[in-house]
Amino acid sequence: MALGEEVSNKQIILKNYVTGFPKETDMEMVSSSIKVKVPEGSKAVLVKNLYLSCDPYMRLKMTKPETPTYFTEYPLGSVITGYGVSKVLDSEHPNFKEGDLVWGTTRWEEFSLITMTKMLRKITYTDVPLSYYIGILGMPGISAYVGFFEICSPKKGERVYVSAASGAVGQLVGQFAKSIGCCVVGSAGSKEKVDLLKSKFGFDEAFNYKEEHDLDAALKRYFPEGIDIYFENVGGAMLDAVLLNMRDHGRISVCGLISQYNKDKPEGVHNLFCLVSKRIEMKGFLVFDHWHLYPQFLEATIKRIKEGKMVYVEDIVEGLENAPSALIGLFTGKNVGKQVVVVAHE
Repeated sequence: MALGEEVSNKQIILKNYVTGFPKETDMEMVSSSIKVKVPEGSKAVLVKNLYLSCDPYMRLKMTKPETPTYFTEYPLGSVITGYGVSKVLDSEHPNFKEGDLVWGTTRWEEFSLITMTKMLRKITYTDVPLSYYIGILGMPGISAYVGFFEICSPKKGERVYVSAASGAVGQLVGQFAKSIGCCVVGSAGSKEKVDLLKSKFGFDEAFNYKEEHDLDAALKRYFPEGIDIYFENVGGAMLDAVLLNMRDHGRISVCGLISQYNKDKPEGVHNLFCLVSKRIEMKGFLVFDHWHLYPQFLEATIKRIKEGKMVYVEDIVEGLENAPSALIGLFTGKNVGKQVVVVAHE
């Protein structure tokens, strides 16, 4: 592939705005062409996409909201955007050169001309799997780090509960908590995932929430003395049950509410008075507000990975054409670990 050559470029576009659960037919693979050359003076970067990330927040961008949110919806007929790992083919930007490996916001296509280069980060540690930069070393990783350490201010010996614990973020929260001496329980949606939490990620206990008819009773079983810290990924009935089981002065870090993303009308939460009676601190956060912590997070996490003190499980799907089904699988619990789509090998 020569510089200046025009090449075919497969892309995934949003075909329909979504109501309820997304379907593969809401997305479509099309083919266009792109010149392997950055326009002079543009300060843009042309990349070959290697890995794409499937993340729950992307569902929120597939619906045109009635009121403005912090996410801008995908324009209908446009190429879907998300986090990815890419290789620079050409650059007019002083911070990037041909051959550099980068991660950040890209598009669901084979080749992308990126003009919003402030969302790109150069990869300096290449002795770990490159896909880690859309997982443990990327947005999910720093989300776990910020949500647990910054929002929850954990202390040794505290009792920690993590929902969606085998997912891209949850598996890391559990390991962070164990690293400082907390007691950790996680929930997931299958026996395979529950076993993974205990055997690979070091959770003290784990349970399959789908097998529990009474979530309040289940939490009382695993937390007879109550919960100090809850890392919230799901919302709905789980949050309602957790509120009843929080200890006085407990902390809840709200990272996501995946159980609500496909509902036309989100479920109400009935036990909010517990926030008052138990003096609970409950705080939502956006990782975008905490990027200044990324360098210290990266150094600490790389060190733990290389020392074998932190592990990560990925669910790898090959081929851009399989990206829509991989994304949809997040909402049925099909994935085991971080969902990654391989577009090309370096």
